[in-house]
Amino acid sequence: MAQFPPGQTLLIDADDTLWENNVYFERAIAAFIGYLNHREYTPQRVRATLNAVERETILRQGYGLSSFTRSLLDCYARLSTDSLTEEKRRRILGFAQAIADQEIELLPGVDMALAELSTRHRLILMTKGNQAEQADKLARSGLASNFSHVEIVAEKNPKTSQEVLRRHALSPSRSWMIGNSPKSDINPALAAGMHAVFLLHKDTWVLEHEEIDPAPAGQQLIEVDSFSKLCAIF
Repeated sequence: MAQFPPGQTLLIDADDTLWENNVYFERAIAAFIGYLNHREYTPQRVRATLNAVERETILRQGYGLSSFTRSLLDCYARLSTDSLTEEKRRRILGFAQAIADQEIELLPGVDMALAELSTRHRLILMTKGNQAEQADKLARSGLASNFSHVEIVAEKNPKTSQEVLRRHALSPSRSWMIGNSPKSDINPALAAGMHAVFLLHKDTWVLEHEEIDPAPAGQQLIEVDSFSKLCAIF
């Protein structure tokens, strides 16, 4: 028997919650670092530089594959002693294109669990990123019919969470944010007055790492290690 009664609203993250995502970026980054093969900087130093470049790029143009591609090119220019020839540019673009070509890989049990949860609760997809990219992923995933609404936002923070609550006339006391990112899913939801379920994913993007805040009085914070286990909670 589920712990919580029917009629909850579950706001569910997409990347690395419903389907694999960051692992493909990690593969592209590993290929990029190997290609750069810098004689002065270690792979760890290159990765640290790329992380810093990504933070800068996100501030200028948001999330998504085009932002990541720009970060790879800028990182190369920042660290390489060689000029960026057209051949090298095409090679770097190829690392990013491999991500775009990747088929959607649902995480274990997601399709069946979503179908079951949608019979008892209101499900809203809430993800951040490029509008077209995220909408395309959802369409290719085959999961869209489980959701009553889709929210693709530029950033996830307490203000955005509160705006989504207001837009859908949701009660925070019956609303849950479910996701793998402490920074974008869990802490903003708790700050907005919602409950939260932290879904552990071993390959969560390093820029999404953050200490999880304790749940304020009257709010719930639950941790699970697989999406299927949500059916025993909700």
